[in-house]
Amino acid sequence: MPRVIQPAEFQGKRTTAIARWLLGKVLVRTTRAGRGEHVITEVEAYHTEADLACHAAKGRTKRTEVMYQPGGRWYVYLCYGVHEMLNLVTGPADHPAAVLIRGVEGIAGPGRLTKRLAIGRALNGTSATPESGLHLEDHGIVVARRQVKTGPRVGIDYAGEIWAAKPWRFRYEHSPTIMRRATNRRAAGR
Repeated sequence: MPRVIQPAEFQGKRTTAIARWLLGKVLVRTTRAGRGEHVITEVEAYHTEADLACHAAKGRTKRTEVMYQPGGRWYVYLCYGVHEMLNLVTGPADHPAAVLIRGVEGIAGPGRLTKRLAIGRALNGTSATPESGLHLEDHGIVVARRQVKTGPRVGIDYAGEIWAAKPWRFRYEHSPTIMRRATNRRAAGR
């Protein structure tokens, strides 16, 4: 049976561990048009002011204020003046960290994801709960360690060689059996 993941579950754990854990979890978007469930397949971790690729590297600003809030909130920002980017804040209060949701099953790329799911900056700072219209669920999908690929984060060469090379991008190629089981469970209303 699907379980709603509570915002407090994202506090007090290492950002990279949360990023890896999010693979296979379900991003649920509810709008007037209905409810959509999307299995997360790719993420990137951004961890504190020390991480020169993290927006918080420049300190606390109006833009990054949400990253300093307790984990379990959405951080949505505009990238290159074109694409909205969806991040989940993961740190405890005053510990800025977030995970960028880069892809879900059938949608690759963070800009495409937010466009297809009608996710915009109106969600910035909202809690990752059903009431916000965007939350996470655990449908029991198990992502085996061998299915997870790690690598450097995308588009952060400006952060310098050390930070650009961190293997904090996590993605997986799903097994049709696992996905079929999850789809059947959703169809059965469980």
